[in-house]
Amino acid sequence: MHVHDWLDSVPAVAVYAVVALVIGLESLGIPLPGEIILVSAALMSSQHSGVNPVVLGVCATAGAVIGDSIGYAIGRKGGRPLLAWLGGKFPRHFGPGHVATAERSFEKWGMWAVFFGRFVALLRIFAGPLAGVLHMPYWKFLIANVLGGICWAGGTTAVIYYVGRVAEDWLKRFSYVGLGVAVLIGVASMLVLKRKAKKAQQDHREPEPVNAGE
Repeated sequence: MHVHDWLDSVPAVAVYAVVALVIGLESLGIPLPGEIILVSAALMSSQHSGVNPVVLGVCATAGAVIGDSIGYAIGRKGGRPLLAWLGGKFPRHFGPGHVATAERSFEKWGMWAVFFGRFVALLRIFAGPLAGVLHMPYWKFLIANVLGGICWAGGTTAVIYYVGRVAEDWLKRFSYVGLGVAVLIGVASMLVLKRKAKKAQQDHREPEPVNAGE
């Protein structure tokens, strides 16, 4: 069952809770598909399934901000031993190379790394704990965290919602049969052009040199 199919089978309140929880845990430092869950839920909200996009955006933002703040507190208390422990548990996400890359980003960009890190999968997981480990002042972290959470969660929800509505209106205007015909024509045209290009390439290929002894 796909994420979208599963979300479509549960009540709207549960969708809000799942989105907030998964994004919160991901922001806390646990590798989870927060962005996939958010996109799927936003797409659901565009299809009149009872999921309110505004409430969804608020829940996603709250999960992101709260999760990052908890991750910050854990990172500040646990320090570098915490990163080493996470590296042993999740080597694909918290390996030495990933930690070094995220750490360089934080040292170079500071608050901007927290803000823009919300839009990058790797930094989204690291932002809270690593900011705590590096003892970034909490007020700076909180400002970047809140603004990043609003822009990422709210922006993603809005974009996917409106894209879904436009796609739905387009499909109502043009039947699925028409869409299928358009796809077939496009594929056929691509194959014809590809064949013509291959034939032209063969026609213009230079003849191989003839050995003098032949």
